[in-house]
Amino acid sequence: MKILLLEDDTILAQTMIQILESENYSVTLVEDGEEVLTKTYEQSYDLYLFDINVPVLNGMDTLKLLRNSDDTTPTFFITARRDTSTILEGFDCGCDDYIKKPFDLDEFLARVKAVLKRKNPTIHYGDIVFDLYENRVTQGEKELSLGIVERDVFALLIKNINSTVHKVTFFEYMNKPSDSALRVVISKLKKILDLNITNTKGVGYKLEKL
Repeated sequence: MKILLLEDDTILAQTMIQILESENYSVTLVEDGEEVLTKTYEQSYDLYLFDINVPVLNGMDTLKLLRNSDDTTPTFFITARRDTSTILEGFDCGCDDYIKKPFDLDEFLARVKAVLKRKNPTIHYGDIVFDLYENRVTQGEKELSLGIVERDVFALLIKNINSTVHKVTFFEYMNKPSDSALRVVISKLKKILDLNITNTKGVGYKLEKL
């Protein structure tokens, strides 16, 4: 699960990153709204955590621009502003939750887990079921044992059934990315899951629709 964190308080940001990464979430930190727009153009995220009072472009204006471009990614505002008018404005511009500083870290994590679980149900592919929240792959009644990279590559394929995923996207999830290393991972997935994965030479791989 990928989370984009907009926060210019370095100490708080590092605390939040630490607790989120302890739950195996991948966190990208930016310090102003314009950086958010750049990052969301480059890749997609599962959750946005936005402070409101940040430089250049504040959190609310940033979210308004994202919502106007049809970005529906769940978003939390995390801010010291506690007045009712600010809270109402936050919900009006499209946030899903509003967390007031200072906040309890356990409660914060519980809210993050809750919204990600709602957003990410399961994907079925024949008798294979991929739980997007738990990151578990089962076939029939059996949970399949996949390595971290194998599971991440499979996740990209099953989330994009019948569409070619560019090899560069796969490389982001590999410690030592290369064409040959990716071919090995794809071969393992074909063998373990009996998948129909096709290759567009020099471009990427596609999980064919059943």
